[in-house]
Amino acid sequence: MAWFVGAGVALGALLIASGIASLRTGWVPPWVRRRVTRPRLFGVGALLVGTPEVVQGLLYFQSAFALSWEVRFLGGNLLTFAGLALLVAGHMLPPKAAGHRDGH
Repeated sequence: MAWFVGAGVALGALLIASGIASLRTGWVPPWVRRRVTRPRLFGVGALLVGTPEVVQGLLYFQSAFALSWEVRFLGGNLLTFAGLALLVAGHMLPPKAAGHRDGH
């Protein structure tokens, strides 16, 4: 079972790294590059999806403070679903129009 949790932590860490790269530089992974219209929104979503994976792994290996299962379950689900909503918004929203600040 530990390998399964460790794989989740590794994938969560990759999502966090991708989110940080998207926020800092606007970089998105190549397989979604054509479809992402707002990379910063996509980056926040990746951070919110990756964070509960890493936290759950730390709590499984007892390397972080203990929380009740309700807090872990509801908090993790809230962050994951909020992140998924932001990932979808980063794909679906139209790109920002550059240079059109005067309303014309």
